[in-house]
Amino acid sequence: MITGRGVNNPATECAAGLRTRRAQGVPPAADTRGARRVRRPAAQWFPGFTLLELIVVLGLVGVLLGLAAPSLRGFFASRQTADAAAQMLALTQLAGTRAAAQGTVYRLNVDLQSNTYWLSMQQAGMFVDLNCEFGRRFQFPEGTTVHVQIPMVDSSASYIEFYPTGRTEEAMIELRGRQGEIYQLICESATEAFHVVSPTEAQRL
Repeated sequence: MITGRGVNNPATECAAGLRTRRAQGVPPAADTRGARRVRRPAAQWFPGFTLLELIVVLGLVGVLLGLAAPSLRGFFASRQTADAAAQMLALTQLAGTRAAAQGTVYRLNVDLQSNTYWLSMQQAGMFVDLNCEFGRRFQFPEGTTVHVQIPMVDSSASYIEFYPTGRTEEAMIELRGRQGEIYQLICESATEAFHVVSPTEAQRL
């Protein structure tokens, strides 16, 4: 006959093992059955543009550029005329300075046939081109109309002279651009330097 003492009881063995670990100072194993699982955050989704939306945006940009193109062309054409006037003003300043420093006569030449302008200086009784960057021929912008007016000289003259004494011929050079804008280089007296009158300044006068 088999009695209950000879049979291993799991509950009894577990309780005995727990008493033994407590007696030895070993903490019981943590019960993880009630632990909460940590969930990783799901990947965020950012909305983007669809192909149709991109096509619509590109179409709108093209329409706006097409509407602005004429005004942009006019703006750049006006800037070319203004740049030519500023460049001619710089040449008049250079001619006046060099004429006084070197004791010789300088000229600002304007060729209406080739639509060019350049500086020259007097040497041995004749005028020669400058041997430097400022001596090359500069081209007026395409479509620009040039008019040179020198009151004290023959109207057919196409140059303005700068003397070693610091005096300059009274003159007016008018540049009319393709958009109708007018820039004027004016020397009002022989003792004054040239200055540029822009279309905005001309309206104020």
